[in-house]
Amino acid sequence: MRRLGALLLAAALLAPVAGAGAADRFITVQSTTSTQNSGLFESILPKFTGKTGIEVRVIAVGTGQAIKNAGNGDGDVLFVHAKPAEEKFVAEGGGVKRFDVMYNDFVMVGPKDDPAKVAGGKDAVKAMQALAGAQAPFASRGDDSGTHKAELALWQAAGVDVAKASGQWYRSTGSGMGATLNAAVGMGAYALTDRATWISFKNKGDHGIVVEGDPVLFNQYGVILVNPKRHPHVKAADGQAFVDWLLSAEGQAAIADYKINGESLFFPNAGK
Repeated sequence: MRRLGALLLAAALLAPVAGAGAADRFITVQSTTSTQNSGLFESILPKFTGKTGIEVRVIAVGTGQAIKNAGNGDGDVLFVHAKPAEEKFVAEGGGVKRFDVMYNDFVMVGPKDDPAKVAGGKDAVKAMQALAGAQAPFASRGDDSGTHKAELALWQAAGVDVAKASGQWYRSTGSGMGATLNAAVGMGAYALTDRATWISFKNKGDHGIVVEGDPVLFNQYGVILVNPKRHPHVKAADGQAFVDWLLSAEGQAAIADYKINGESLFFPNAGK
């Protein structure tokens, strides 16, 4: 009887320890505000965790910062949207291999009165030139994110030096997409945003999409396992499991299934 009691006591003492060990199985993903704020991760990550038992902890920052963080070894997987910067990250040894995962597009949003008269346009570069010509207020993320990189490329193609207009009609928020959209609505300004964040954004006010459909607004997302040879603490097996799941038929279907009011936010294209 005493032996049975001792065994039961030992089992009770060991149970929390076993539970804690299971809870400690997680990976850290350096990603962007768009994947987080759009609600995508909230939708798909429980499916991955339910299948594998691996918790995914997301650090959502601008793409530039996410790449820096991953380069410092502060994460197991990088999931962002600035393909040239991602390819450079891999080429310099920061990551193992880059894979296309999904895409959507960027759109320009602006106030209903449309002072730059760009509404309905499909030429993003001409729209940027029109904004500069009208000195219409524009809210930029200014945070080296994927969206900010795309915006700067458009200004460059338009031949506009926004550095000279900084603090005048061109306003840099140094913030994420949601905060920048709030600033744009508050000041009656235009802004460039990924479509997913715009669809899920609640505080639209009188703003709407004014320019869309230009091929240069294509927005590709990629995923990369952080290089365990450079950072031995990287959880390579579990990180690769997440990468493989995103690229699998199941992961791609989970991305495709995520919609708001029947509208798709991301379109899976792994291996295409």
